[in-house]
Amino acid sequence: MSAFFVRRPIVAIVIAVLTVLIGLVCMIALPVAQYPQIAPPEIVVQTHYTGADAITIEQSVAAPIEQKMSGVDKMNYMTSTNANNGDLRLTVNFDIATDPNIDQILTQLRVSQAQSQLPQDVNNFGVTVQKSVSAPLMLVSLTSPKQTYDGTFLANYAYINLVDQLSRLPGISNVQVFGAGQYAMRLWVKPDQLAKLGSHRARHHQRNSGAKHGESGRQNRERTDPERSDLHLHRARAGTIANAGRVRRHRC
Repeated sequence: MSAFFVRRPIVAIVIAVLTVLIGLVCMIALPVAQYPQIAPPEIVVQTHYTGADAITIEQSVAAPIEQKMSGVDKMNYMTSTNANNGDLRLTVNFDIATDPNIDQILTQLRVSQAQSQLPQDVNNFGVTVQKSVSAPLMLVSLTSPKQTYDGTFLANYAYINLVDQLSRLPGISNVQVFGAGQYAMRLWVKPDQLAKLGSHRARHHQRNSGAKHGESGRQNRERTDPERSDLHLHRARAGTIANAGRVRRHRC
């Protein structure tokens, strides 16, 4: 065979040119994935049941959703995590060849079918269905170089100024803050004092409500400082209020 092409070089050149042209046409026409999908898509279902422990969540919330989720098209498996603080996280893993957007729609339909069997408190809180991945894309650390702010302040800063902006970026499905929770105030109301004042409901007013929330670190602390906020308790008699300092104790 080699002797044939040695004696006829023109034939060898023509075949080589045709091979190159056919390769170029195939390279342009065939689909090529620069970053092929290597991780199967996952859909996360999250909700919260106030005051429930892990067993109660499993029986009254996780079980109805998992029953409806069984048999969804091209699902590999699903796992659920029930916490004693009332949180439920259900992860549904789909086949690698599926479209994550279609998987999210199918999951949302199954969750909608199970909502009639969920407790009213869970439906009032809402059930979130969103796309996710098995591993985080990026980890960002917030630090205070001079130790001026603690972890709670930095977490609150991230919730106010970073989470929403990062969630709007293309390709980002979820942004989660680790390490610390948000600012909160816990009140213990004294029933005997409420009975004396004839109070029946409470409403919270902030003195510095005119400031933009999260505009600066100082304003972040002011908005959560119990000394700078008033909790007015409305009495049963219309038009009268009492300061909450007389009927409660607080802790931040």
